Amino acid sequence: MARPVIAIVGRPNVGKSTLFNRLAGKRISITEDTPGVTRDRIYAEGEWLDKYFTLIDTGGIELTTHDTIFEQMRLQAELAIDMADVVLFMVDGKEGVTAADAEVAQMLRKAKKDIILIVNKMDKYVNNDNIYEFYNLGLGEPISISSTEALGLGDLLDIVIAKFDKSYDTAEDEDRIKIAVIGKPNAGKSSIINRILGQERLIVSDIPGTTRDAIDTEFERGGQKYTIIDTAGIRKKSRVSETVEKYSVLRAFTAVERADICVLVIDADKGITEQDIRIAGYAHDNNKGMIIVVNKWDLIEKDEKTFKKFNDDIRNQFAYMQYAPILTISALTGQRVNKILETVNEVFSFRNLRVSTGVLNDLLIDAVLMNQPRIVKGKRLKIFYGTQVAVNPPKFVIFVNDSNIVHFSYKRYLENKIREAFEYKGTPIVMEFRSRSE
Repeated sequence: MARPVIAIVGRPNVGKSTLFNRLAGKRISITEDTPGVTRDRIYAEGEWLDKYFTLIDTGGIELTTHDTIFEQMRLQAELAIDMADVVLFMVDGKEGVTAADAEVAQMLRKAKKDIILIVNKMDKYVNNDNIYEFYNLGLGEPISISSTEALGLGDLLDIVIAKFDKSYDTAEDEDRIKIAVIGKPNAGKSSIINRILGQERLIVSDIPGTTRDAIDTEFERGGQKYTIIDTAGIRKKSRVSETVEKYSVLRAFTAVERADICVLVIDADKGITEQDIRIAGYAHDNNKGMIIVVNKWDLIEKDEKTFKKFNDDIRNQFAYMQYAPILTISALTGQRVNKILETVNEVFSFRNLRVSTGVLNDLLIDAVLMNQPRIVKGKRLKIFYGTQVAVNPPKFVIFVNDSNIVHFSYKRYLENKIREAFEYKGTPIVMEFRSRSE
């Protein structure tokens, strides 16, 4: 059975994201004293007493608003409540009960979920007698905590895990393909993820910068488990002024670092930009699998040369990433979106492909016979043997007489020979040369 799900909900700016980061054990959600900073559902894994669970942070619930973003945030929170097994309803102990708290409490009573009422900001300087007024919300005994000071969290988690159904799978889960969807703002990243998932998982808006956090969604397809990460669009540094957006860009780069495969989304209508090249370069430098997805292909006027021209342009602009497959899709119509997961599975299998030492060394012998290394500093490079030492990404160590005389062109030549034999579609190859004495 699936892992239990805990949703943290409440009105804006009561400290939900701070608690989420505490329970996740790392800073994932952006925390700032600005209502509406958390807009989508943010996911993370949590653990307490060897019990693993999924946490969801939500945007603040505003029931009486006509603002488009806040209305979608409320919808995201409602979806999180529907998914959750346990709902943590957070209120502000310093402010006391507000009309907005009462409205959210009424909504939660209708949801018929396990609700735990938590009163936040109850640090050692606050009068704990304030907690009694929260009984008026009709959701049982309030639990006082301070997420900033980490007070009362152990007691809270004891109560939470006691509510888990015994049939849930609370063991640690590592068998997942992690996919980061990256690109500049407004290229259609969230729309593509919604298409893949078959639901309005993420807020979609024509306003650039709607996605501010790196948002994890776990799902399963055909027996394979995935975590797909929607990232904030990455802008040029000169355009990153707002504090929250600076955090968002940092989250996007962090998402790349923890992914297995990055899906770079390019806006077909706007073409390749300098920023697309920069984003892809960051993923390449981190040895991530790469798929280039050209979105909004339906908006392009086409003839028999359109795809070839676009393909050639991509290959020229991303010359260091010839291994990356290219897909043209439309998130709006759903055209070829199904190809993305198929390609992810294919790239992942290549990232985990192992070449036996014997086969690799036969290939190296043939490569040297066909093209002898040049003489550098009066010495000719001699290759003794090679072996594959890792996968995801594939890494090869080649022992030579002197690693200081390996020319970059010969390293590229050997990599091309390995790709000719084994393709390694969609993934960089890490090659390390060591002197035999090393």
